[in-house]
Amino acid sequence: MTTTPHTVDAQGVDTGRLRTALDARAHRIVYDQYQPGADDPIGQELRLISEVDRAHLVMLAERGIVDAARAGALLDTIQALRADDFAPVRERPMPRGLYLAYEGWLVDRLGQETGGVLHTGRSRNDLNATTVRLRVRTPYARLLAETLELAQVLLDRAEQYRDVTMPAYTHGQPAVPISYGHYLCGVAGAVLRSAKALLDAGDEIDVNPLGAGAVGGTSVPVDPARTAELLGFTGAATNSVDAVASRDFVLRMLSAATVLGVLMARIARDLTWWTTEEFGLLKMADDLVGSSSMMPQKRNPFLLEHIQGRSSAALAGFTGAATAMSTAGYTNAIAVGTEAVRHLWPGLAGTEEAATLLRLVVAGAEPDRARMTARARDGFTAATYLAERLVVDGMPFRTAHHLVGETVLDALDGGLALSQAARAQPAVAAAAAAYPADWLEPQTVAAACAHGGGPGGTAPDTALTQARTQLAAVTSEFDARRARWAAAADHLADAVNQVMIHP
Repeated sequence: MTTTPHTVDAQGVDTGRLRTALDARAHRIVYDQYQPGADDPIGQELRLISEVDRAHLVMLAERGIVDAARAGALLDTIQALRADDFAPVRERPMPRGLYLAYEGWLVDRLGQETGGVLHTGRSRNDLNATTVRLRVRTPYARLLAETLELAQVLLDRAEQYRDVTMPAYTHGQPAVPISYGHYLCGVAGAVLRSAKALLDAGDEIDVNPLGAGAVGGTSVPVDPARTAELLGFTGAATNSVDAVASRDFVLRMLSAATVLGVLMARIARDLTWWTTEEFGLLKMADDLVGSSSMMPQKRNPFLLEHIQGRSSAALAGFTGAATAMSTAGYTNAIAVGTEAVRHLWPGLAGTEEAATLLRLVVAGAEPDRARMTARARDGFTAATYLAERLVVDGMPFRTAHHLVGETVLDALDGGLALSQAARAQPAVAAAAAAYPADWLEPQTVAAACAHGGGPGGTAPDTALTQARTQLAAVTSEFDARRARWAAAADHLADAVNQVMIHP
């Protein structure tokens, strides 16, 4: 019989075995690094510097430290620079660094009498300590938001699959019956702890270092509380040494991200095993798997390997940052402010990407209910429950443990179910006769394990309720932080306009 061959898709979408493209979000993470990047480190840094300058100039004008007309002229010129994407500054040589090239252009443009007042009461040290806090807001917020979304998906799927019985595994072997939802709820609890740790790690970036100067403050009567308000900080640093010496938030963020990364790698390992043909517990949708360039039958859950790889980014970053910091004294230092900080960006980005991929996988993985139940039954996961029933009837646990072990061996030798072997075992038969026929079915056993946070009784409801409460609390605090940052940007814009309109 002759069949018309299927048209080969030019984009590689339809492989014959797979008929849909990879999820677009996963594709961006996995493949888009091969595309030309859109990073603009000079433009990004200049925008951050100029943002701090705007707040600093507003404060200087309000305090009467700098003449309002000069402050207004500087603000107007900085606004024009920002609108022009700093093109004039980009064209200048930068032998002493980006900031001095930028400030030099302003002095050339406005003269010393005006351009030269910008740096009043300030050093590059407290400026850099401030700009890095502003810069980290975006990648930090993306990671925390993605972590909270991952927790939300885990909890939703935990509730959806709370009745899907499966084996819990220890040492790679079937152990006791739980539900797939119970497993996912456990993972969600760990993710939420990481989310709280990330939230706490952001406390330091809400402290304003401006006013600390080079390391010893300034004699100019600046108002750090005002610049803190204009830039969305919650307050100002109380010690000038600490303000410029510390980048502890880098280590704390990377530490929290490392713990999350380790967790995600462990979950990816579980899901990798469970999606194999040999286990067959989970099925991935076509848009979450890849094919082989040579083997037509393959459905490779390769996103799980990317999760394992990218989840280590924060650990690498933490190691690099901590090593760099440990070489410096407790003062402003390049080893801290530059060399240690540079490890933060790939560490946060890699962890965010791993969290996105894991969220997509968890949302798109379908449990094979029949296969999970069969594996729980065939793995004799009810054996512990059987031993505990004998204990309730008065038998010492170690005696019951040995007797049930023999019963399992009898079941294996005779090709019997555990319930059949139990009724055939004289020392167990009397106890077994008191229970209904399905008493050793995995779902029955799981439902009976209602103590110690097990999958039975009200424990799953309690765990889900507590987790959703924790999720709501972290989300609320995080939303308030982001709202404060956004409101400060509007407040700063209004304050700048006031100085420019009423010099």
